[in-house]
Amino acid sequence: MNHDINATYTLEILQKLLRTPSPTGFCKQIMKLLEKEAEKLGYAMEFTPKGNGIITIPGEGLDHKGALGITAHVDTLGAMVRAVKANGTLRFTPVGGYSMQSVENEYCLIHTRSGRTYEGTVLTTKPSVHVYTDARDLERKEENMEIRLDEWVTSKEETEQLGISPGDFISWDPRTRVLDNGLIKSRHLDDKASVAALFGLLEWIKRAGFKPQRTIRFLFSTYEEVGHGSASIPADITEFIAVDMGAIGDDLSTTEKDVSICAKDSSGPYDYEMTGRLIELAKQEQIPYAVDIYPRYSSDASAALSGGSSIRAALLGPGVHASHSMERTHLDAVVNTAKLLAAYVTS
Repeated sequence: MNHDINATYTLEILQKLLRTPSPTGFCKQIMKLLEKEAEKLGYAMEFTPKGNGIITIPGEGLDHKGALGITAHVDTLGAMVRAVKANGTLRFTPVGGYSMQSVENEYCLIHTRSGRTYEGTVLTTKPSVHVYTDARDLERKEENMEIRLDEWVTSKEETEQLGISPGDFISWDPRTRVLDNGLIKSRHLDDKASVAALFGLLEWIKRAGFKPQRTIRFLFSTYEEVGHGSASIPADITEFIAVDMGAIGDDLSTTEKDVSICAKDSSGPYDYEMTGRLIELAKQEQIPYAVDIYPRYSSDASAALSGGSSIRAALLGPGVHASHSMERTHLDAVVNTAKLLAAYVTS
């Protein structure tokens, strides 16, 4: 069967996703975007109490094997206002795991609970080498970082008058660039590149008129970066594929053009048969791939297993360089991730 994923559509969806702020816990806007996109393709999206989205494609067979679940997460790294400081700047607390060096000098948005949005910049508390003798050596840790608001404020009271207060979400400027050579550099390719791949697959299923024998449930989670995105999944799922970025570096084989197939991460090994099937299909489809082990990584499949789901699970996704920093991938890896998934659901 020809799995001709629409690269133009997949890239368009990815760019829409990257433009939409969605730090963990602040995902209503991006889930509305996905719901509208699903409707355009002719799918209905239902929502769980904590905000995860599910698209179900009913199977036409007897479904003795149970449903196949495929998940990717829309939530990203970000921050939250921890305190308004005496000079009007903001102390922040991270949402998700990243180094402070990776966000230093980054532009950001502060999202107030009243609906107003303000711009700011992440700086150290000693940002100028012309002023502070230890500006270069200052340890980049939470207590030494702050956000300078792009408003004329000089006191805690003036900042509070803007409606900014502890608990307001902060999103990083993605700084997305799509290059003519197919490279895509942006924050939050983890895991919006995978979400785009899933919509590339959904578009292909609709265009090809494919009718699966077993029910397929697409889960879009909103709390993966804090560990419990797909901790609870529909009870009929027996096989679960997490689609998340493949890390690059050290002794890892994956590149930005590869589909990464993860055999083991910090939560343990993934299902032997499912992983082997993905490898064989990648060979059959002539998809560039690599099998790697990620000792400092876990996925929504890990969360589902930890949550008590009796499932077989696998993990794959596009190779992404500099994860949780200024990330980069290639459109080929995103499209081929969708292509490998298409081969799996039709095999």
